[in-house]
Formats: sequence, structure tokens, C-alpha cells
Amino acid sequence: MSNGTIRVGIGGWTYEPWRGTFFPPKWPAKRELEYAAGKMTAIEVNGTYYSGFKPATFANWAKAVPDGFVFTLKASRFCTNRKVLAEAAESVGRFVGQGIVELGDRLGPILWQFMATKKFDAEDFGAFLKLLPAAHEGMALRHAVQVRHDSFADPAFIAMCRAAGVAIVYADSADYPAIADVTGDFTYARLENGVEEEPAGYSPAELDRWAAAARDWAAGGAPEGLPYVEAAKPAPAPRDAFVFFINGAKVRAPHGAMALIERVR
Repeated sequence: MSNGTIRVGIGGWTYEPWRGTFFPPKWPAKRELEYAAGKMTAIEVNGTYYSGFKPATFANWAKAVPDGFVFTLKASRFCTNRKVLAEAAESVGRFVGQGIVELGDRLGPILWQFMATKKFDAEDFGAFLKLLPAAHEGMALRHAVQVRHDSFADPAFIAMCRAAGVAIVYADSADYPAIADVTGDFTYARLENGVEEEPAGYSPAELDRWAAAARDWAAGGAPEGLPYVEAAKPAPAPRDAFVFFINGAKVRAPHGAMALIERVR
């Protein structure tokens, strides 16, 4: 049984403090995506959370990155920042239909991120999961949800995500609770605890631990030592594993990602 693919990256590619610390001095801004994609194996796009883009933009992103590279897209806030999630159908359709299929095989999972104040309502959240399309214009879509309220540590939440084939984001965060249960055919981790004192945001020992976790996820396992809602683990099956450095010490994020890529090769 072969393992899934491990992809490691950062959030976005435009960040002024990366100029001269990650990007070479005087590197042209219009080629920053090209450079970042040459060092990473995935990028999480945050801009799609705030606004829509034209199909041509997605097509241009796809052309700028190498084979095997993927973008994950943070879904529009208009889909997730609402009192009644079951009423998000129009916003979900607008987000999916804006031209993301132009990314082709560079399209990774869609990340649906919820406010920390959003509490678990089984009926409403279950209705929301039913709004997430399995495909659009013939292209299969994969979905991950990031919830940030303690009330989601509920077996009912795990069960509905598993039934829908939707991954629960594991966030290594000092601010929000984490759920490590594996519920989809891929895993999605966001490492949010980087510190500026460490050249790579995380210590070498911590990076070794995340590399072991990534290999475990890709092999179909569930890493020990993480917080699970359910004691039972799903049957082992190869899974693609996504790991993003989305940390407070953002200037260190590219170095953390590159260090982890070296460890999982």
C-alpha cells in the first residue's frame, strides 16, 4: 500500500517582510509566486476569503507553478460568517463558480474556516455540509473545515464530517482548541504556534515531530499525542497530507515549510 502525498507550504506569497528574508534581494514582486512555488509544494490562498477573483487570475496562478504543486483556497467569509449556515447556498455557489476550476490539477482542497465564536449546532452544521459540492463543472472538489470553538469537540460533529468525507483541520494553536480526528480522504494541518526566536518558527525537535506526524497521516495513520474526540481511529488508508505554516511569527513561515519539506522527502 503506497502512501499519500505530503504537501507543505505557507499562507499566500505576498508579504513584505519576506522580501530579503525569503525572496532574494530585489526579486520582482510579479514573480514572487513563481519563486515561492519553487520552494514549497502547496500554498494556502487567503485572498479568496475576502474577495472574488476572475477566472483568468486562477488560470495565471496555475501557469506560474510547477507540476505537482497545488493551491488550497480559503472559502469566502460570506459562506461561513453567518448566523444560519444552512442559508449559505447562494454564497457557496458563487464561490465555487467564480472560476476556481481554471486551476485544473493545481486545485487542492477548499478550506471553510469559521469564527471562534461559532458554536456547534448539529442540525445547522449538518445542513451546511450538504451544501458543499462534490464536483463543479466535472472537477472533483475536496473540502476541509476549520472550527474554533470547544463545542465542536462532539462525536456528532466527527460523525457528520466523516459521513460527508470532509476533513477537519488540525490546528496547532495557542488560541483555539484542536481536533485531530481523521474524517476525510486527506488531512489538513495548520501550524500556528511558530515563534520568531526560532529560525524556522519551530525548533528542530518540533519539526521532527511534525514530519513524523505528516508521514503517519500519509500512511493512513493517526499520530499519537494529538487531541482526539473519539478513541476509535478510522481504518488505515493512504491519505494526502497538507501541512501549512500559518504562524504568528509569519516571517519564519517559509523557513519552517522548507525545513519540513526536507524532513519528509
